[in-house]
Amino acid sequence: MSHYDTVDFSVEDGICTITLNRPAVLNAMNRQLIDEVALAFDDADQDPETSVIIFTGAGRAFCAGDDRAAHTHPEDEGQARDLVHAIQRVTETIVFGSKPVVGAINGWAVGGGFSWAINCDFPIWSRNAKGFLPETSLNLFVTGGATALLPALVGLNTARELLFLGQRYDAQSLLEMGIAWRVVEDDRLMDEAVQVARKLAVLPTLAARAMKRVLNQTAADNLRKAMELETEATVEGFMDPETTRLLKDF
Repeated sequence: MSHYDTVDFSVEDGICTITLNRPAVLNAMNRQLIDEVALAFDDADQDPETSVIIFTGAGRAFCAGDDRAAHTHPEDEGQARDLVHAIQRVTETIVFGSKPVVGAINGWAVGGGFSWAINCDFPIWSRNAKGFLPETSLNLFVTGGATALLPALVGLNTARELLFLGQRYDAQSLLEMGIAWRVVEDDRLMDEAVQVARKLAVLPTLAARAMKRVLNQTAADNLRKAMELETEATVEGFMDPETTRLLKDF
């Protein structure tokens, strides 16, 4: 099993729990966290003891998006592309891994963290959780297949609202939109996630994995194409000097 510094990884009764563990910065995404999340999902997918995965964050947030203090602005297109490919690889491991993923979304889910939340098969949000996508206002672009997943989840008009305007939404609003699968009281979040995970863990392995594969492969062409286009748009944003100014203000 791999060693992790920014992610907690545990397996019990067929349930692997992957926990983002940078609570002092609301689990914001630095490069090490990004790489270790992808590695953790790969490890869980290959672990014969794991039937289902729970994905959550330690402390007061699921993931507050990009760690502005930790990320230096890419010096050139190669660095920008390498970073965006790393972020997109996390979505590949969540969406196209063979095992169902239950999201336990606590606190803030912002930017890339919001995209990771909608990558989960069963996203459960705590009552006081909130999420939004600020990328467009920062001269950047969303990742994680959000441009394909959001229209499928909420319809094109509401997806435009989420992606263009960057408004902040509470968990109940996200439930009504169809982004949250369930909303539960904060102190019930992990209990609910474990209960759902147990129901998934006892399903016949062949059928459960086939169901995830077929559902996701049906949308795979659109999702992969969207991620390719997202990558190009995000790299272009990183290369624009205006982005640096907007990030500093943010």
